[in-house]
Amino acid sequence: MKKNHIRKARALLRAGIRYAAGVVSVFLLILPAQGQGFFRTEGRQILNRDGDPVVIRGLGLGGWLVPEGYMLHIFPPDGGSPRSIRAQIASLIGESGADRFFEIYRAKYVAEKDIAAIAEWGFDHIRLPMHYNLLFDPDTETFIESGFKTIDDLLDWCRKYDIDLILDMHAAPGGQNHGEISDSDGVARLWTEPDPYQDQLVTVWTEIARRYVNEPYIIGYDLINEPVTPGCRDGAASCAPGSPNEWTGEEQSEALRALYVRLIEAVRQIDTNHIIFIEGNYYATTFPPELENLPDDNIVYAFHKYWNATDVGTINYLLDFSEKTNVPLWLGESGENSNPWFFAVTRLAERHGIGWNWWTHKKIATITSPLSAPFTPGYKDVLDYWNGNGPRPAPRAASEGLFSMAEGLDLDSCITRPGVLAALLDPDYATLRKPFKEHPIPGIVNAVDYDIGHAGTTYHDSDLMRVDGRDGVGNQGYEYRNDGVDIEKSKDPEGFEYNVGWIQTGEWLTWTVQIEKTGIYDVEIRVAADAADNGGVLHLALNNERLGANVVVPVTGGWQTWQSVWMRDVTLPAGEHILRMNVRNGGFNVNRMRFTLKEVTSVEQADELPEAMRLEGAWPNPFSGEVNLAFRTDRPVRARLEMVDLLGRTVYTHAPEAFGTGEHTLSVSADLPPGMYFSRLFLEDGERTHLLTAPVTAIP
Repeated sequence: MKKNHIRKARALLRAGIRYAAGVVSVFLLILPAQGQGFFRTEGRQILNRDGDPVVIRGLGLGGWLVPEGYMLHIFPPDGGSPRSIRAQIASLIGESGADRFFEIYRAKYVAEKDIAAIAEWGFDHIRLPMHYNLLFDPDTETFIESGFKTIDDLLDWCRKYDIDLILDMHAAPGGQNHGEISDSDGVARLWTEPDPYQDQLVTVWTEIARRYVNEPYIIGYDLINEPVTPGCRDGAASCAPGSPNEWTGEEQSEALRALYVRLIEAVRQIDTNHIIFIEGNYYATTFPPELENLPDDNIVYAFHKYWNATDVGTINYLLDFSEKTNVPLWLGESGENSNPWFFAVTRLAERHGIGWNWWTHKKIATITSPLSAPFTPGYKDVLDYWNGNGPRPAPRAASEGLFSMAEGLDLDSCITRPGVLAALLDPDYATLRKPFKEHPIPGIVNAVDYDIGHAGTTYHDSDLMRVDGRDGVGNQGYEYRNDGVDIEKSKDPEGFEYNVGWIQTGEWLTWTVQIEKTGIYDVEIRVAADAADNGGVLHLALNNERLGANVVVPVTGGWQTWQSVWMRDVTLPAGEHILRMNVRNGGFNVNRMRFTLKEVTSVEQADELPEAMRLEGAWPNPFSGEVNLAFRTDRPVRARLEMVDLLGRTVYTHAPEAFGTGEHTLSVSADLPPGMYFSRLFLEDGERTHLLTAPVTAIP
């Protein structure tokens, strides 16, 4: 129980101050049971409904109730705030058309099946960004039941799929910052005009608390999203230092504290069950001393993290603030970067016991969210007009374009981005590769369909993530996938619709392939290179064993001028294997590889070998650094050697050499750790591959 609220209630009663009808009785009824069956805090930990410490992992529903222009590809000059978006739509299809558009938009953006999918993916909570004007009409000072029904419906789905909810005031009355994300008109009037806007915010949160005081599937209330107290009292963009209109930093922090205290006290008069989330100033990044010792002990400090590095140094100030105040932290928003950044940030948070909520579950034509809605052709015509790149569409065309966009937001129309989900939730992401697609051989392997996994496990790219907001790193082409690998739309008439580009020396990709038959294959690789970069060099490997010689990529005359290069007569064994492309010299693009079976061969074991083909022995054995293998063959062969350890891992390979009929010695230098190994000598005669094995022991 919150002792300060008990003291406040008793003091008010002693002073003869009467609460609004019913409030006192409700408040006193919930005093004995506070914290039972609800999320709460204990020291620097968040406890779940069972009282167990948890690190929560969630997903935001950004763009649903508070549309943001960038998610819909709406950019200046007219802007992408919710009010601007509606005004632009109404200008094309009228107010009634806009009403119908948003009815469909909201029904398709988030439906029951979205919540089912979020729960199935493994997230345990949802953050709901809300606009105050969906819940409260300031002109009539009445509450809007349809807005609360939206929350009620969402809660029904959360209960059904056992996923919790955090309510977030994403757009406060008057605007809590000067940006489009708060639906501001350019001035943060929540601070410059506290009357009436702060009163309205208190009214809305009081009603939310009244309606949901006993709802255990609500974790808590995120009171103000990304507040930014202005530097000028009159709302001007700037003011002279020391002028009467300038707010000092301390005054800004005090203003933020004062509103938080007022909101906390208003909520706690009704609801002592739920956690209250307190976001820092300047877009939830700054926690001044004024935010210490708030009048409640069931709070969490919520911070946001975008466009910076992933080391602990970036959050040390937050960890210190949490330790000083003995209050938990929660990463309430983060995202809009590459999968390697996602993985690094979430694991950084979790190592320090910090839960997180990712931004956001769905956008149009995106690679950074779990769901990407289609970019419909008619909607593109509308955007071209809004963005100054095309004529005004006729009313019917505009209506069709807008409604097709809204319909396309349906989950069943969206593409799922499995790499995003794996980076956030897969415990094996850092160490294990998982196929992005099946790759049967003979067949085509598209370069962009490399395996899912962390950088260094399934691929290597020189520029993995953005840590300062600049473009040109991560996926430079911003297509298809969200790793460091650079992908763009391709114009190759014989290839896949996307290609890997911006390839640099030392980069590599891997694919899990299923080779149907042991045999000899030709490999066709589609490449493009501009004259300025002089082409490049690559080679392929299977299970880290090199396949054939280097492939030289010629200058083709342009980054989207494609031609084929070939690897001939490559012997591939049946089964599932890891194919790898290594870039020896960068400066080219690659689209796909086609594997064509030329001739079926088999691999014969030692007991099936021709009598005149055998391994005579290995010496010295044990060996240190160098070992010789003597073998006999009655036909010309290409001999290649590998050594495997007792776990079956290939630890050494020797490039193929050609030998004629007769007795031969293959001398190899293999600097291996002490232990037993199996030497595997493959003799390829053009029809079959014969396998000779012998145990060898390495010594220091």
